[in-house]
Amino acid sequence: MAFGIKQGRWLYVSLSILSLCFTFTITPVKASLLLSETLREQEAASAPPITNPTLVSSQLINWLEQGRNLYQAGRFSEAIRAWQTAAKQYQKQGDRLNEALSLSYLSLAQQELNQWEAAGKSIEQSVKLLQTAKPADAITWAQILNTRANLELRTGKAGTALETWQQAQKYYEQAGDTMGSLGSQINQAQALQSLGFYRRSRQQLEELTQKLAAMPDSEVKVSGLRSLGLALHAIGDGKSQQVLEQSLATANTIAAKTQLSSIFSTLGKVASDSIDPEAALNYFEDAETTATNPNEALQARLARFKLLVDYDKLEYAIPLASQLRQQLEKLPPSHTSLYAAINFVATLNRLEKPGQVLPIKDLAQLMAVTVKSAQQIEDAIAEAYALYQWGQLYRRTQQWSQAKELAQKSLNIARQLQADDIIAQSAWQVGQLYKQQGDRPKAISAYTEAVKSLKALRSDLAAVNPDMQFSFRESVEPVYRELVGLLLDEQPNQAALMQARELIESLQIAELDNFFREACLDKAQQIDKVDPTATVIYPIILPDRLAVILSKTGEPLRYYATRKPQAEIEQTLNNLLVALNPVSDSQEREQLTQQIYDWLIRPAEQEQLFKDTKTLVFILDGKLRNIPMSALSDGKQYLIEKYAIALSPGLQLMPAHSLQQNKINAIVGGISQSHAGFAALPAVESEVKQISQTVPSDLLLNQKFTSQALADRVKSSRVDVVHLATHGQFSSRLEDTFLLTWDGQVNVKELSELLKNRGGNSSKAIELLVLSACDTATGDDRAVLGLAGLAIKSGARSTIATLWPVKDKAAQMLMTHFYEQLRQPKITKAEALRQAQINLIRQTDFRDPFFWSAFVLVGNWL
Repeated sequence: MAFGIKQGRWLYVSLSILSLCFTFTITPVKASLLLSETLREQEAASAPPITNPTLVSSQLINWLEQGRNLYQAGRFSEAIRAWQTAAKQYQKQGDRLNEALSLSYLSLAQQELNQWEAAGKSIEQSVKLLQTAKPADAITWAQILNTRANLELRTGKAGTALETWQQAQKYYEQAGDTMGSLGSQINQAQALQSLGFYRRSRQQLEELTQKLAAMPDSEVKVSGLRSLGLALHAIGDGKSQQVLEQSLATANTIAAKTQLSSIFSTLGKVASDSIDPEAALNYFEDAETTATNPNEALQARLARFKLLVDYDKLEYAIPLASQLRQQLEKLPPSHTSLYAAINFVATLNRLEKPGQVLPIKDLAQLMAVTVKSAQQIEDAIAEAYALYQWGQLYRRTQQWSQAKELAQKSLNIARQLQADDIIAQSAWQVGQLYKQQGDRPKAISAYTEAVKSLKALRSDLAAVNPDMQFSFRESVEPVYRELVGLLLDEQPNQAALMQARELIESLQIAELDNFFREACLDKAQQIDKVDPTATVIYPIILPDRLAVILSKTGEPLRYYATRKPQAEIEQTLNNLLVALNPVSDSQEREQLTQQIYDWLIRPAEQEQLFKDTKTLVFILDGKLRNIPMSALSDGKQYLIEKYAIALSPGLQLMPAHSLQQNKINAIVGGISQSHAGFAALPAVESEVKQISQTVPSDLLLNQKFTSQALADRVKSSRVDVVHLATHGQFSSRLEDTFLLTWDGQVNVKELSELLKNRGGNSSKAIELLVLSACDTATGDDRAVLGLAGLAIKSGARSTIATLWPVKDKAAQMLMTHFYEQLRQPKITKAEALRQAQINLIRQTDFRDPFFWSAFVLVGNWL
């Protein structure tokens, strides 16, 4: 299903269970666009506790209770006013302790409305008061520090948040609050993730799993296991399901009926994200059946509805839609009811014909009521989202002026709030409407604003609303593509070409961020300034054409296009992938490789644009990423026989440091034996041994190839090359991207951290990472992102890997020749790979492109 643009924020857990205290959780930001995680998870999202009620008058207790009740009802603006009043009254009485608590609660409500600066002032004032108050009990300190850490993480200060949660944990333990301590530790694991310490994060979560398993059965254990399961799911750990099932089993054992619905809902979300719709549907049905309050039942029903729509089971979705509409219309205005209605309509807006499920006029009426309700409870963010969805409905009925008016209202609110996630959506909608009316300049202006906001979201963790989320494929990628299409219409000038090129770059980076669920690229340099003998080629697939931009140092950008429908272009690419199999028709393969050559290369050759070019650098788009550029043919020669070839995720790479061929130091690791359910790779042993004889190497084979041994070697040695010959997989799903070591699977985030762990000195970055036995999911046009992202996140300047599994004997021959070439004076990595591929073509039985073209170099080719 869909990912968030930015890294998913986890559970900010503060699960204190005390008399007069209420469990409090800020829901994860990584909520679905069409259905929040559980919007206000009822069993865990009640208001903050009231402390020391005996110290205060009944009127003040009423203000605190009123704030709590309003918060719980999702009426955050009113809760803010109630807690502001309470804080002022306590100040007059000189009661610093309860003033501090009021301000802490106030900060939580302000965070809910994206009022980050105000929330920061409130919590800092709260902490200062607590420091000067008479000795505060440990639980008060713990709760206030937890609020502060929430804010710190949500505003990108992960290191500070980690320290604050560690302090909060100590206070929870002093107070004997087991659940509060566990919650703080789960949150610390999230902060570690945000800082890039993936292995420490996983280790902490595994220790918590063991602690919880050893605890006696109780409601605390049930809640802890569920929170832990969600946290594990957020980092792509497959154990999340097992932990959630333990939570469910424990809840059944102790008859914790109030917890069952939320556990089933969480299991349904995990199954949905794992592309198991049948299991997800069963879990959501169970969640609805076991719900102990109307909100839980509504959220489970919404989740089931979204799943049915996503999988085009409209015959089941239609009766459910009618029930949901009636239910939503009767709900009193609250944060929960507003977002439930918005997500319901957003689900239907994804359909080509939402009117076949419910009349569009009924959906428009629901959004009109939602806008009024949002105004009533002063939830401007919800109002902007509702206006956006309402405008989408008017677009459906081609009521262009009304659609534009609503989109513009949404955009105006979003600008006032500085809410980049809403600006991105609404500005895109405005741009589409201008485009439809033929006003190209205004359309470009609106699209440009949308893209600017999408870029801002990369570093602004706070910007993404907890109850809404972008689907990258539906709400991000098209914005870039449609703007590129607008810029390249007619005869684009240099300014338009430069903006289009920059957009293609930004789209690549946005895709990497989306894959890793966090910002990937921190340092950048334009590669067309690194090597004057390289030509950079940007093909981009648009709905009506395959556009190509060429960039060469010191020369104007060039542009040409092939007018063909996107479906026809993508079908040709799919056909070539099939034809590359050695058992396929060689004539068809030849015809297809020439066809794509004619699209990408021949127009430039005819204009002699590759004069003095030694390396072609491709920044590939969509399904083109699966195609080995080296195998394209002009009818006489493969492209690799004419030029060295590299792939790049964009112009932005780390500065080049050419390998000093006579000083290469390598770590060479691999698994040749059958292990952990994976087949043996018999040629790996001879491959790694030959390489270790060719270049000075530290060899780790089979049992010696553990993640810890690799980490220790990388950290302690001054290596240039890390060569890993083992099973691995790259996929468009982070969860399915891993490398096999003897002691288990290392996911791509942990691998990137492990390779980067060189004392923080960028000059020590690995020059070359080689993955010679990995499988990149064929036909998955986003799988290669794992390769590109690994190269960037690990700091490796170049990565060599394969687009599909290659016969290990061919891999051994190619890699051995590659290292022999790499030791030659003044040879680039791309040229060394080219010579190794040419050697297979001309000197071996592996001349078929299937055996040599799968090897690609991603990143810096020098």
